[in-house]
Amino acid sequence: MPVKNRFAELLPEITEWRRDLHENPEILFDTFRTSGVVEEKLKAFGCDEVVTGLGRTGVVGVIKGKSTASGKVIGLRADMDALPIHEQTGVDYASKTPGAMHACGHDGHTAMLLGAAKYLAETRNFDGTVVVIFQPAEEGGGGGREMCADGMMDRFGIQEVYGLHNWPGLPVGQFAIRPGPTMAATDEFTIVVKGKGGHGAKPHLAIDPVVAASNVVLALQSIVSRTNDPVEAVVVSVTSFETSSKAYNVIPDSVELRGTIRTLTPENRKMTEEKIKSIPVAVAQAYGAEAQVTYHSNYPPTINSPEQTEFAASVAASVAGSCGEAEMTMGGEDFSYMLEERPGAYIFMGNGDSADVHHPKYNFNDEAIPAGCSWWAGIVEQRMPAA
Repeated sequence: MPVKNRFAELLPEITEWRRDLHENPEILFDTFRTSGVVEEKLKAFGCDEVVTGLGRTGVVGVIKGKSTASGKVIGLRADMDALPIHEQTGVDYASKTPGAMHACGHDGHTAMLLGAAKYLAETRNFDGTVVVIFQPAEEGGGGGREMCADGMMDRFGIQEVYGLHNWPGLPVGQFAIRPGPTMAATDEFTIVVKGKGGHGAKPHLAIDPVVAASNVVLALQSIVSRTNDPVEAVVVSVTSFETSSKAYNVIPDSVELRGTIRTLTPENRKMTEEKIKSIPVAVAQAYGAEAQVTYHSNYPPTINSPEQTEFAASVAASVAGSCGEAEMTMGGEDFSYMLEERPGAYIFMGNGDSADVHHPKYNFNDEAIPAGCSWWAGIVEQRMPAA
């Protein structure tokens, strides 16, 4: 695999960075140590500018090429946060923080982008400016949204933005990508069905919210089977059903339902939200009950720009020999906020035969580091070739 020789040389050093981050995981926006490590290294590399505090604890480094006559500015983004999971890997650099671990490989993403930044600051063999973005709170906190809300794109003049995520099951150092929708919007809902409680032996004197809520669960499935275009992917999952009573002989006053919605297009996202808000009200009413719906819009779908996707795939092929077509996944990713503001692409890189992400036995594969660093450096050098 023709990775850059410099990254093969840097592999022990970058691996050491990665394992240090793995030992010291931080969750959501509380990436104070991680952000400090990133800031320190970017300054040591000789970045032209290092800015902290974007999106609360995000860090940005600016590296100018030997020339900036092209006027091009490219953003490269890595996520820094860990997950609230108890680690079960058994490695000697396992998490030292109980209940927190890097179970999604963000330690690897951060280390690889640091490696690419070191190389780019050393060589500056490009015509333009690269902005390296280290983002907190990808795992549910919307750190990408927060960094964009702080004006990051305009402040640094970013014109295109690229991201990378490791992918268990894909061979180490191989890549896969697809244009258009690639990851789903991840919205959530809470439905409270209210009836009239009573004795389980006298249902005729009550308004049973359990029966009403059960039919709400069934009716919500019609969104996928009867409202959505069957060739488009939508997921509606009710994942929690809790009554206000735990007794065997009591009809409760209320039932709370919670769940998630996954959609790949803005149109389906809007349609599903409208149905989630209207169906429970109508169904509950048919049983003499009432329903209150709270809908929370979370990450939007991750939609790759066609031109930038084709380019990202060509760079991956130059590193790995080829680039496969990624399957759409109904998982979510807050890089989507950056793609809403600028054209760009999000690519998957093989982590080999490892445990899946978000599993307590998952571990980032350090053998993938040279490929990931080479891809990021290639994005810069091939998109903004030296004059």
